[in-house]
Amino acid sequence: MTAAIIQISDQFWNIRGEFKVGGLIDIGTHTSLVRRENDEFVLLDAYTLSDDVKIQVDELTEGGAKLAAIINLHPFHTVHTQRAHEQYPNASLYGTRRHLELFPNLPWQRELTESEQFQTLFAPDFEFSIPAGVDFISRNEHLHFASVLAYHKASKTIHSDDTLMYLRLPGLLGKLKPPQVTFHMTLARTLQKRAGAAAEFRTWAEQLIARWHDAENLCAAHSACLLAADRSSHSIAQSIEAALKKVDKTLSAHARKYG
Repeated sequence: MTAAIIQISDQFWNIRGEFKVGGLIDIGTHTSLVRRENDEFVLLDAYTLSDDVKIQVDELTEGGAKLAAIINLHPFHTVHTQRAHEQYPNASLYGTRRHLELFPNLPWQRELTESEQFQTLFAPDFEFSIPAGVDFISRNEHLHFASVLAYHKASKTIHSDDTLMYLRLPGLLGKLKPPQVTFHMTLARTLQKRAGAAAEFRTWAEQLIARWHDAENLCAAHSACLLAADRSSHSIAQSIEAALKKVDKTLSAHARKYG
């Protein structure tokens, strides 16, 4: 996969990038460039921009002068953290607790992206949400379910890393199985092993559907974008609701075991 920019609105650009597992299988990744109401820009998630993509980003941001922040939203998406900062060293750098622990020498802002203080800073343009009932930073570094989901109000776009996925299978498989919004397959392994965890996750998902009911676009990291122009009759909210129904057995089994 080569890097490509998808313009979703005149305020939101999703940049599709490359991420190879084991150096072989490209599962893709992304970052989003967003213009705020104050005319400053932010990058949601870090990605090393190729020369051609960086030229386009620089044109929009006046050579990076108007890029105010790089916001790392997923605690386990760290491959491009250092390089993204090097490409735009004057942008304020925000990250999760794990980012700060892994890169202590970078000039981090004190507000962690999983904190309420951080969310307040960007409240005029964004809403943020963290899944409840699951480990945000799992002890098993291969379990990447949780992230900070971002909702850009003006473009009605959800930016999600691993939590919400839009699976679009290639070739003949894609014709046999239509694309669908799903929760990441590691949900069962990241639900906290305690009473109430499954109920908390279900409540969080239901509240997310209600709060972001007017969402028109979903940009997911290791899958694809589901845009308003590509959707049929189902809204993004209805697609997330369907995804929640698909994990009902997982949540019910967890509740039976732990309460």
